[in-house]
Amino acid sequence: MNDQDTPSKRRRREHSPMFKREVVARSLAPGASVAAVALEAGINSNLLFAWRRMHRDVQAQNLPPTPSGSPVLLPVTIEAAPVAACPEPAALRQTSGTIEIDVGGARVRLRGTVDEASVRYVLQTLNALR
Repeated sequence: MNDQDTPSKRRRREHSPMFKREVVARSLAPGASVAAVALEAGINSNLLFAWRRMHRDVQAQNLPPTPSGSPVLLPVTIEAAPVAACPEPAALRQTSGTIEIDVGGARVRLRGTVDEASVRYVLQTLNALR
């Protein structure tokens, strides 16, 4: 096999450290989409994720070590969230009226303000008697 038969190798693009920093910074901005930033920069989003990982690792290395070498525990204060008062039920409308229901030869007459649960109970009882 001679040199003409071998496929040519692709060269990787080499990006400057400044370009990488700028693209990573844009991708770390609040509300930024990594895919959109990568597309704007003309790179693959997986490459940008790799750069972000490297950036995070470098940032972690630059943190000052803890005095004892162990994790630092920070004080935490837990405050009870204010409990919202339950809203008062809406005042029932005082209506005067009559509901008459004829069911299977029986007549039920309901006068005044009647709640839904009472009507349901009466209808279920009448239905059970049939």
